[in-house]
Amino acid sequence: MTIAWVLFQLGLFLLPSSALLASLLLFPALLVGSVRREGPFWADPWNAPLLFAATAMLLGCFGAYSGSLAWAGLANWLPFFWGFWGFQPFVADARARRRAGLCLVAGTVPVLVTGLGQLWWGWQGPWQLFGGLIIWFVTPGGEPSGRLSGLFDYANIAGAWLAMVWPFALAALVQPGLSVRRRAVVVMLAAAQVAALLLTDSRNAWGALVLTVPVVLGPPSWPWLLPLLLLALLPVLLAVLPGVPLLLQQPARALVPDGIWSRLTDSRYGAERAVASTRLSQWGVALQLISERPWLGWGAAAFSVLYPLRTGKWHGHAHNLPLELAVSHGLPVALAVIGLVLALLITSLRLGLRGLFERAWWAAVLILVVLHGTDMPFFDSRLNIAGWILLAGLRCQIRSGREPAGDAPAASLG
Repeated sequence: MTIAWVLFQLGLFLLPSSALLASLLLFPALLVGSVRREGPFWADPWNAPLLFAATAMLLGCFGAYSGSLAWAGLANWLPFFWGFWGFQPFVADARARRRAGLCLVAGTVPVLVTGLGQLWWGWQGPWQLFGGLIIWFVTPGGEPSGRLSGLFDYANIAGAWLAMVWPFALAALVQPGLSVRRRAVVVMLAAAQVAALLLTDSRNAWGALVLTVPVVLGPPSWPWLLPLLLLALLPVLLAVLPGVPLLLQQPARALVPDGIWSRLTDSRYGAERAVASTRLSQWGVALQLISERPWLGWGAAAFSVLYPLRTGKWHGHAHNLPLELAVSHGLPVALAVIGLVLALLITSLRLGLRGLFERAWWAAVLILVVLHGTDMPFFDSRLNIAGWILLAGLRCQIRSGREPAGDAPAASLG
C-alpha cells in the first residue's frame, strides 16, 4: 500500500469535516496520480470536452462582464478538471471504489454528530483548530433555524452531502457477510444518516433518499420494491398534489407528518413568495442572459450581479448548473461539461454495474446530477471535490468494464 493511497483515503475521510485538511492530503495524492500514468491528460478522449471547456473559459475571461470575478471563478472548474484525470488511479477498480465510498461514509460521522447535537442539545460554535486556521460555525438550532446543517454553512448543502453519501451507507447496510457487531454499527450509522437527512428539511435530499433505494438494490428487487415504494409514497402524493379532492387529501395529511407535507407545498411559510424569489424567475432571467451572450457568457459570478439589476432581488446563482454554466461561460462550455457527465453516466450504465457498491457509486453521481438541476451545491468545495472524484470513478468503470467487487486498494497503487 503506497503512501499516496493512504493520503487519498485519509483525505476522503476528512473531507466533510475540513476542505483544508482534506486538500493538504489529497493534493500530494493528486500529484502522484498525475505522474504515474501511461499517457498525458490530452491522450484520453474523455478529457477532450474538459480541454475545450477550459480553453473557452479562459478566452471568456478577457471580455467578461464580471471582471476579476470571472478569473477567480475559474478556481471552481480548472483544478477539478485536472482532478478528474489525476485521481483516477485511486479509484481504478471496484475494490478501490468500494473503499473510497466507505471512507466517505465514515467521514460523515462528524456531520451527523454535530448536526444532531445542534438540533437536540443546542450545540454551537465557533469551534477552532490550529489557532483559528480551521473554524466550524455550528449554529444552535441549525442554519436556517430548525434545519440540520452540521459542519456545513447551510442545511441544503448538508442535505446534498448526506444525499450523495447515502448510496454508500445503504450499500454497506445491505451487503452480505457482516458480523453481528459490524452489522449493528452499520445499522446505527444508516439510521443516523436517514434521520439527519430528513432533518435538513431539504426537499431535494428527501427525493434523493427515495431515489437511491431502487438504484442501489438493483433490478432484481424492483418487482417487490417499486410497488412498496409507490404504496408508501401514495399518501404523500395525495397530501401535496394540487387538485386532489379534500375527501382524499385531508386523511392523507392526517397520516403524513405536518413537517413533510407543509414543506413540500411551502404552506408552512404562509404568504406566497415573491415571483422574483422563485426558481422559475431565476431560470427565466438566466435564459434571457444566455440569449444575449450565448458563446462565451458573461463571466463567473455574473448572475449575482445581473439578477438584482433585472429583478430587484438578489440571488447568488441560477439554481441550475447547466444554466449557471451557460450564463457564466457560454452554451458551448455548458454543453461540453454537462454532455461529459451525462455520457459518463449513460456509458457506465450500458456497460453494466456489477456489484452492490458499483451501483452505489453510480447512484451517488446520479444524485448529484439531479440535485444540480434545482440547486448549486458544487459551490461548496467539499462537494465539488467529492463530485469530481466520483466522476473519475465512472471513467474507470468504463475503462475496466466488468470486474468483481472486493475490499482492497487499487492494484496500480499497491
